[in-house]
Amino acid sequence: MLNTIQNRRHALDLLRLPLLGRLLRWKHSRTAAQLLLFGLAAIIVIDGLVGSPLASRNVATVAAWVHYRGLVVLALLLVGNLFCAACPFILSRKLAKWLGRPRHRWPRPLRNKWLALASLVAILYVYELYDLWASPWWTAWLAVAYFVAAFVLEAFFTRDAFCLYLCPLGTFNFLYSTVSPLQIQARDLQVCRECEGHECINGSDNQLGCQLELFVPTIQSNLNCTFCLDCVRACPYDNVALATRPPGDELFRQSWPHRLDLALLALGAAFLGWLNAFAMTPPAYRLEAILAQWLQTREEALVLGLIFLVGAVAGPLALAYLAAWWSRHSSGVARPLNRLVMGFAYGFVPLGMAIWLAHYLFHFLTGAMTLVPAFQTFLADTLGWPLLGEPNWALAARFVPPIWTIQLIQVLLVTGGLAMAARVTIAAGRRLSPERAWSSTWPWLLLLALLAVASVWVFLLPMEMRGSVLGG
Repeated sequence: MLNTIQNRRHALDLLRLPLLGRLLRWKHSRTAAQLLLFGLAAIIVIDGLVGSPLASRNVATVAAWVHYRGLVVLALLLVGNLFCAACPFILSRKLAKWLGRPRHRWPRPLRNKWLALASLVAILYVYELYDLWASPWWTAWLAVAYFVAAFVLEAFFTRDAFCLYLCPLGTFNFLYSTVSPLQIQARDLQVCRECEGHECINGSDNQLGCQLELFVPTIQSNLNCTFCLDCVRACPYDNVALATRPPGDELFRQSWPHRLDLALLALGAAFLGWLNAFAMTPPAYRLEAILAQWLQTREEALVLGLIFLVGAVAGPLALAYLAAWWSRHSSGVARPLNRLVMGFAYGFVPLGMAIWLAHYLFHFLTGAMTLVPAFQTFLADTLGWPLLGEPNWALAARFVPPIWTIQLIQVLLVTGGLAMAARVTIAAGRRLSPERAWSSTWPWLLLLALLAVASVWVFLLPMEMRGSVLGG
């Protein structure tokens, strides 16, 4: 296989930079980042369980639902999968592996993204059902549950099964790291061809290889890569680069495996981004009231479950297969519907990324400075250390920009995402049916445009300022 892969040029290798490169190569750099985030996670748990019950005054809700989400999406866009590289849950996994000495491989039928996609839908459903954004207590227990799940699974299964096949946060990061401007690459494929130990994946005496089983010279995508840099430290020939590339390069090259689970992950995550934002607007509350009256029930779980079933599962599936049927009918090219869905799903990645970024940016900009007085409250009221002065919530509110400014940024982001999505979709059409590219492509372009318009409509509606000093 290596003989069929060509060396790819990269403009810049971050590992060659004087200071940054040395820091990234340092064998304890990842552990240091993990300990830092573990400390923050500990604060989230402590303050969530015993701190202020007000969401906008508690580190648990402010850090988890305002800062974490916004910063993760920005990092994915600007750099790559930084959170997975510094994931604090890996510390509990390391302990589990040390205690449990796992020997079992994850079941082969489950080595896909179906469970991860289901868990992503489930965690967003639970977020809305139990108002996690408004409950420091539930937020703290969610963090605890995450540590426990990582610990238990890694005690039994090898090769980072939790990350690859179940973690909804990691799956989100894997998906949208495909638009990132950095990627692990081999500097010289000839060195890899002559290498006998393949330490980048197999490891060496004093360094683990890639636990996600990614072989550096064959990496064509950021999908499943945590940027842990174990391959960099394991390679005895210094032949691994953390290189720059055009953002979304792999989407245009369509280097993903043609798998239905990945295609529906790309599709479902984009619609989930719209649904997650829609759930915070007045029309969503009116829809819930109408459905509750129609179903003659007061059970929010049932009503919200129906909305998620249609908006995140049945609706996207129906629209995707309708677009696939229309594409096949319009072009006259006899291809299976699943093949068309897998071929055109790439286009939903940049648009989905834009929708999530626009949504999370709203909450981040309306609540960014809330973290300062929230930490002051944590130190003074929870720990009894009034070290940073009195919390100034009014000062935090002054940093909130005008809503029209935020909405303009959101519209521009969605427009940019749609433009990139259209380019990816057109490239997919040319690849799948070169002679009838436009005929096979326009139904998918129409679906992307409808999702973008629906997203802009949602962002122009009044939205709950969850976790901010204005929204409570």
